Amino acid sequence: MKIGFLFPGQGSQSIGMGQDLYEKYEVVKKVYEKVKQLTNIDIAEITFSGSEEVLNQTKNTQLAILTMSLAILAILEEKGIQAEVTAGLSLGEYSAMIYSQAIEFEEGVKLVQKRGEYMQQLVPEGEWLMAAILGMTEEQVQEVCQKVTKGFVVPANFNTTGQIVISGEKEAVEQAEQMAKEMGAKKVRVLKTAGPFHTKKLSKASEALRDELQHVTIHKLVIPVVKNLDGKTYDDNDDIRDILAKHIVHPVQFSKSLETMVAMGVDTFIEIGPGKTLSSFVKRLNTTQECSIFSISNVETLEQVLLLLKKERMKNDE
Repeated sequence: MKIGFLFPGQGSQSIGMGQDLYEKYEVVKKVYEKVKQLTNIDIAEITFSGSEEVLNQTKNTQLAILTMSLAILAILEEKGIQAEVTAGLSLGEYSAMIYSQAIEFEEGVKLVQKRGEYMQQLVPEGEWLMAAILGMTEEQVQEVCQKVTKGFVVPANFNTTGQIVISGEKEAVEQAEQMAKEMGAKKVRVLKTAGPFHTKKLSKASEALRDELQHVTIHKLVIPVVKNLDGKTYDDNDDIRDILAKHIVHPVQFSKSLETMVAMGVDTFIEIGPGKTLSSFVKRLNTTQECSIFSISNVETLEQVLLLLKKERMKNDE
């Protein structure tokens, strides 16, 4: 059994996420309290009893999802569950970097706080939208975006086989939605995000984050991380600061990241954080290799995964 952890990104958030874990596990409370001390933001209050409008603000969303993922990791550490390789979707790559010990907890939390602020505050004026297109190839989605006449829109996230996210001006994205449906797309779904993420429109945010990254200490990765930028694992020659700065303006190659993990022998994927989006990406992946796929987002799913992994280990020990 080779375990790979997956960490979700922005758009997977919901009010109340992680609350039952917070109420049951002392180690989870400690993570939330530590984040509050570091950022002066009460993420527990925002997440558990705030409004969707406040939670969906990028500066809060990113910190909330990171905190929940780190809290679940703290439980898994106590239970002796470890990954041999990790990947995260967009924001989720920061959870992966902290888990791999490339970035320390304290610096990682503060960095994500700044990242969320920059991605909210340094968005160009205008109405922006992101939408997932299901049932079309990369080439077809590229063609749709090129044919749009009502503004800027480009592919932003290559999530999995047959699912690609487009990002850009609201009117342009809406035109692309219509064109995609006419060309045979199975479904088009608008995402809960607030900017033209992973496009050149966020160049100011990227440069601001690049400056911030100069003050962050980068350590050697203890556990391999597959990067969004090209779907390959980080190596010792990679400039992590440069890659994380580029991350904001470059498309997410998550489908390639999953393919890399499968090629590395990962047969057990565990999604750590709100929702089951990344688990669904693994299920849709065009691969013949059989994989066990789990997601941990609450007490029930945590206990299910712990039980199933225990059984799997016992089977392997026989």
